[in-house]
Amino acid sequence: MSMFRQLWLAIIASTLMALAGSLLVSMLSARAYLESQLSIKNTDNATALALSLSQSNPDEVTVELVVASLFDGGHYELVRVTNPQGKVISERLGSDTNLGAPSWFARLLPIHAQAGQAQISSGWKQFGVVTLISQSRFAYAALWKSTQEMVLALALAGLAGGYMSTLVLRRLRKPLNAVIDQAQAITERRFVTMDEPTVPELKKLARAMNVTVARLKAMFDDEAKRLEGVRREANCDTLTGLANRSNFMARLRDTVQAEHSTGGTVFIARVANLATVNQSLGRKDTDQLLRAFSRGLVSIAQQCPDALAARLNGADFAVLVPELESPQEVAQQLFQALTREASVYLPDRPSTWLGCGNFPPGVEVETILAQVDMALAAVEADGASGMRVVNLHIADDAPKSTEEWSKLIHRALDQKWVRLVSFPVLSLDGRLIHRECPLRLMFDEHGEWQPAGKFLPVAERLKLTPQLDLAAVALGLDELEAKPQLTGLAINLSASSIHLAEFRTSLHKLLKHRAGAQRLWLEVAESGALAHFDAFKALCNDLRGVGCKLGLEHFGRQFSEIGRLHDLGLDYIKVDGSFVRGLDGNAGNQAFLKGLSTIAHSIGLKVIAEGVTNEVDLKALGSVGFDGATGPAVNEPSQ
Repeated sequence: MSMFRQLWLAIIASTLMALAGSLLVSMLSARAYLESQLSIKNTDNATALALSLSQSNPDEVTVELVVASLFDGGHYELVRVTNPQGKVISERLGSDTNLGAPSWFARLLPIHAQAGQAQISSGWKQFGVVTLISQSRFAYAALWKSTQEMVLALALAGLAGGYMSTLVLRRLRKPLNAVIDQAQAITERRFVTMDEPTVPELKKLARAMNVTVARLKAMFDDEAKRLEGVRREANCDTLTGLANRSNFMARLRDTVQAEHSTGGTVFIARVANLATVNQSLGRKDTDQLLRAFSRGLVSIAQQCPDALAARLNGADFAVLVPELESPQEVAQQLFQALTREASVYLPDRPSTWLGCGNFPPGVEVETILAQVDMALAAVEADGASGMRVVNLHIADDAPKSTEEWSKLIHRALDQKWVRLVSFPVLSLDGRLIHRECPLRLMFDEHGEWQPAGKFLPVAERLKLTPQLDLAAVALGLDELEAKPQLTGLAINLSASSIHLAEFRTSLHKLLKHRAGAQRLWLEVAESGALAHFDAFKALCNDLRGVGCKLGLEHFGRQFSEIGRLHDLGLDYIKVDGSFVRGLDGNAGNQAFLKGLSTIAHSIGLKVIAEGVTNEVDLKALGSVGFDGATGPAVNEPSQ
């Protein structure tokens, strides 16, 4: 039983006891007062009657007439006159059944008034004794009426007291519920503060809770800042702040080989004749030139989602841009930005050599780099600043227009040519956590199942991702309900989908009454969640009561933004594969991932590694505190 219900019962019980006690005391007091008044009246009336008879030289006939006339007035129950020897001279006795009150009331509160007695004299001689008892129905009627009025008054007082108690309890309940919600939020990995109530005791409690939350946030933020420094030290170039070569290569391999890969473009830029420039400018100005060169790369990378700018070695820089539609145009912009930045230091000599390669998913990393290096070497051979773009193995069997793509995707959805493929996500001791389930489409009845990387970029442009995501979730729920032994399925949601309120509403309706929702894992890419943060937060709030798990994939690329995730109530994160590749030999990434795991576990998040490609890296995950992994090196669990 809740505290408020117990408090309500206590208030009701105490109020009823107080009202009942007040009513009982009032009735007993009223009865005692009426009894005393009747006794006094009996005595007074008996005295008056005796005096009247004494003054009229009484005889038995006179007494009989007086007694009869007095009794017939209806105000007395008993009028009796006896002689000095106790013999009855005259007597009238009545029993009126109409008491002016219910019979049960008269039985509960009987009125017993003392009879009035007085002596009748005839001269100096005692004639007799008069005994008189007044009719009690008037007293019962008065007591009954008084009781009704008291019950009404006490009932009104009780209702007024109950109303006041309700107001007080509501006033107490609101801040207390806020404190409870705040404590519940902490258990759900959400750090929220509350307004301090005016009730002194609750104000102290709320202040203590807010201080606790603030300290947790501060500890979380301090540790996050420290880890961000560790991440940058392990993955960034110290001079320019760009990603270093190992980070770039890991990201490139992930872009090429990952299941969700859609291909991309690699730009490699070289500072022309850096050795000669270093001799002529000196180390300080050369460093300034390299920083200026890096600013040119960053200015372009910031315009492209998920782009990564890196410094590969002394003179070579690179930019990786996934899903780039027009590499020639971006290459021209990059070339202009680099030459503009370098012209301050190299106004009259070649400054920039740029090679660019556009590649589909599945191409070997070595092939990509070799092709781009050849383009870069051709530019360098010309001597002057310049650029060259090459296309690598572009498929020619894909639809050529967005209209064709739209028709194919709509037909696949209409014909139910959609399916999920699954890959295991295992704990480090080999148990199945859940299965990752990317979507596949088939464009004709006897065609091949196409991976998401082939149709998803076009679906993003055509705003068809909400239909695709809802179809994937529906398929996942069907499979979960058909296979109750399955621990869970993970479905990826596009950032462009969660940005739409209509999609979030449709998703909530789809999950609300489905039994499989409790074992469904929904995840959004870190970059998409942060780019549409308000929408992602709304999604977390909408789905909090449904029971499905929410997480982020490709986590860690924007680790400096982790402070924004305090109050989302996430269940898990999947760390980007670029931090996991070569983990066994990368002490910097080991320190970063160990700290990340500690932070995540402290707020109840499960930590899973993406893109694990070999047994060495898989074994290294245990030492940094990861809970599970997925990727080519993660095999199906043993039955």
